[in-house]
Order: sequence, then structure tokens, then C-alpha cells
Amino acid sequence: MASVLIIDDDPMLCEILSRRIGALGHQVSHASTVDEGLKKASFDAFDVVFLDVRLPDGNGLEVLPTIQQTPSSPEIIIITGMFDPDGAELAIECGAWDYIEKPSSTSEMILPFLRALQYREEKWVKPTAVALKREGIIGYSPQITACLDLVAQAAHTDVSVLITGETGTGKELFARAIHNNSPRACKNFVVVDCTSLPQGLVESILFGHRKGAFTGADRPMDGLVKQADGGTLFLDEVGELPLSVQKNFLRVLQEHRFRPIGSVQETESHFRLVAATNRNLEEMVGQGQFRSDLLFRLRSLSIQLPPLRERPKDIKDLVFFYMNKLCEKYGSETKGLAPDFLEAVMAYDWPGNVRELVNCMERTLAVAGPAPTLFARHLPSNLRMCLIRDPAVRASAVKAGSIEGAESSDESEALPPYREFRESLEHRYLQELLAVSQNNIGKATKISGLSRTRIYELLKKHGLSIAN
Repeated sequence: MASVLIIDDDPMLCEILSRRIGALGHQVSHASTVDEGLKKASFDAFDVVFLDVRLPDGNGLEVLPTIQQTPSSPEIIIITGMFDPDGAELAIECGAWDYIEKPSSTSEMILPFLRALQYREEKWVKPTAVALKREGIIGYSPQITACLDLVAQAAHTDVSVLITGETGTGKELFARAIHNNSPRACKNFVVVDCTSLPQGLVESILFGHRKGAFTGADRPMDGLVKQADGGTLFLDEVGELPLSVQKNFLRVLQEHRFRPIGSVQETESHFRLVAATNRNLEEMVGQGQFRSDLLFRLRSLSIQLPPLRERPKDIKDLVFFYMNKLCEKYGSETKGLAPDFLEAVMAYDWPGNVRELVNCMERTLAVAGPAPTLFARHLPSNLRMCLIRDPAVRASAVKAGSIEGAESSDESEALPPYREFRESLEHRYLQELLAVSQNNIGKATKISGLSRTRIYELLKKHGLSIAN
């Protein structure tokens, strides 16, 4: 029996739909406003949520991500009285199961409901017991967890993957994660930096050449495409790939055959392609700078990495991780972090993303020297000025609970919401459970008293997994 929530202010629709769903043996709850719906979704577990767009106190699309992030992570079916293509696109991008216009009969709404239930049941009945290797990918925010879910999906297929995101968001780390979690992990991961391919030698570097093919070719050389045979070819900043090469590469991608320069015979390379870019390839297609047919081949599966400013919950974890890593690298003792240090790094918007944060931590440790504690004064001046110029940013960082040990005139403000506190403890318990059980799911069930299915649900929720 599934549990269903209908968030809609049309009492007649709610009544009719409830009867249809109830007749199928499922339990149904109602809510007529955004606020009431959020409260119910937060405190009760639902498998499917029917969500109206226009509600008395808000827009359903705006709260869709919040409902998805509730503990039960329900499948969401958007229902609307007025179809909007832009709204439909937004809903699907945010993870909605379906976007349907309210029909004259509820029968048209039952089919997507049944399909959503089937999908949900199969998703949990057959969980993946293999740990996701995520070396260097730090954070457990919903944004990063969603990207890692796509990595897991991509790892078990050979489809081409396009990773997009701002500079410094970790596109190569995610490409390596796809490779390392795939059956190709024991083969080469070959990186092609499209920004540094020298003009005139692009095809030689990619496809190789035979001895005497051109001046200076005193010996045969395999290109990067051949080196990736059986493994993964990563085209970094694929938007910089010369237009003249894109046609040839498209054929290689389709046929996995190519002819090295100077050769009369074709050779094969059965590589898997992952590409990355910080540019808008669709705009480049419109401007004639990138081939549309190549773009279609590249993005069989797309992963959009969020900028660091959109996942502030991960900043503290990143700071601790790289501080410890850099201290180990330079042979120094790990350091404490003063409240004003955390306050500053949480308030800064990190336009250079994770790469800027890593460079900042390295500089900060150099400035701090043997000091046992890092203070805000050790940070670059632009970070410190961010707080001085905008006190509201500072207050926001404090209220977000990003500062441990900071003094507050109102002690209640330092106390996190109950749900956040509970999830933090739950995450810590799961980490300890994996350690004590040595990543053995059988031992984990005996220790915790939880079923295998429930453990897998919790691990997925917190971005954790059973290691090999």
C-alpha cells in the first residue's frame, strides 16, 4: 500500500482523485495550501505527491525541490489547470515525475501515478550494493547528491556524458568518478585538454601518425583516442575543440574507427566518451561555432554541476578536508578553525568555486605558518572585506549555523532546527555503522536492527554507500 499526498485547492478534484486512488488500496491525504502541504510532507512519509501549480499561498513549482528533499523523497506529479511549456521544462529539470494538464476525467491521471509507483518499487527493491568511489568529491548537500546519483547511473552504461558547470566546480573529478565506478576502471582514463591542443597538430595528437607522415615524424605514435581503447576518453573544455576537427571526431565517436595520419588502414578504439565544458554549447551551435550533430552525441546523459555558492552546506566540509590534506602534504600539524575564520569562508560567494577555495586554503596555511589556529586575519583581504562591507552577509552566515562556538546573545539562534539536527545525527550514525560493520551489509542489518531495504534508503538519502 502506497501513501499519497494531494496538494490542491480544488475540493472536487481532491475528492474524486482520492476515491480513485483509495479504490486501488492506497492511503490518501489532502492539503489545500503550500504551507499545509509542506508540513504534511515534512512529518509524514509519502510515495507520490500530486502537486498543483497555482495554490492560494504560492506556486507549487517553487516548493517542488523542498518536497523532494523530505526524508521519503516522493515522486512528484505536477498537475495544472493551464499548461505552460516553460513551467513543464522547469518541473522536469527539478525532477518531477510528470507534468500534466488537469483533464476532464481523473482516469488520465491514474496511469502516470501507477507508473510512478512501479518505478519507485523497482528502485528500492533492487538497490545497488556497490560503493560509489567519489575520491575528491566532498559534500553531502542535495545538489551534490543529485549529481552523484547521475554518476552512478552513467557508470553502469557506455553512453556519452556531458558534464557542464562553471570553472572550478570539479568537472574532471566527476568524469574520473564515472570512469572509476565503471567496468572500464582498470583501463586508461585519457584526458584531452581541448584548450591546449596546438594548431596544426590536433589530428596527430588525437588520432596518431605513422613514421614519415610529416616533417619530424621520425617514429610512429598512437594518438590519445587509441590510448583510451577499452577505457575512457575525457574531452575537457570540449567547446574549444576546433570546428575543423569536430566532423572527423563525430565519425570516430559513431564508428570507433579512424585512420592515423599517414596510414592507409583504419584502426579501432572502443573508448567511452565523457566531455566537459563551462560554455553554453547550444548558443555556440546557434552561432555556428559548434556542430549540432556532435552536441547531440555528446549529451546522451548530462550532469550540471552546481557552483559552490549554491551549496553552502558543503563549504565547511571542503575547508576541513583540504586543510587536513594540505597539512599532511606539507608535514605540519592539523589546525583549529576560529569562529571568525568559518564566518568569513561561509559568507564569501567563491566565484572560482572549489578550485579557488583550495588555492585560498593553501595560501592561508602558508601565511599562518606554525600557528595552531586559523583566524580570519590569515585569509586574503577580499574574503575579509566581504564581511566588513556587508554586515547582513555576516549575520546570514551566523544564523545559518555555519559558525561553531560563536557567541550569540540569543542562545536559541545557535540551536539548529530539530530536523537538521536529527539528520546530522542520522548521517553520523550511518558512517559509524559502515565502519563498525566493515561495509558488510549483513553485519550492518544485525547491528542496527534495520532491514536491508531501509539501510539502502538511508544511505542513498545521505549520499553514502557500501564500499567494496
